[in-house]
Amino acid sequence: MEEKVKNNHFVMVHGMCHGAWCWYKVKPRLESLGHKVTVLDLSASGLNRKTLDQVGSFREYSEPLLQFMASIDEKVILVGHSFGGMSIALATDNYPEKISVAVFVTAYMPDTEHQPSYILEQV
Repeated sequence: MEEKVKNNHFVMVHGMCHGAWCWYKVKPRLESLGHKVTVLDLSASGLNRKTLDQVGSFREYSEPLLQFMASIDEKVILVGHSFGGMSIALATDNYPEKISVAVFVTAYMPDTEHQPSYILEQV
């Protein structure tokens, strides 16, 4: 008996000083298994046309992800690498009904006791 595999929609979020290009090996592998994969450039990253001086807050930095999440009508698997973990945490907080799971790949993962800047302040 053949087991039916559920096809998921993965949304991949890069880390600081990266872009959507960093998922170039992962994206085709997931797609070859029948999954839908969306890779995004956050503000002032990759092919995103904003410059750093146009990004005044973390929310503005994460805006491409937040806009994408607002536009979809399905549950997705969010995957964040490095500082991308903070962006997927923000998206999960804003759109919990649209997230089936959030995967933090060697990523910053905020907790409930400290401000997001806590990690950086400890270095």
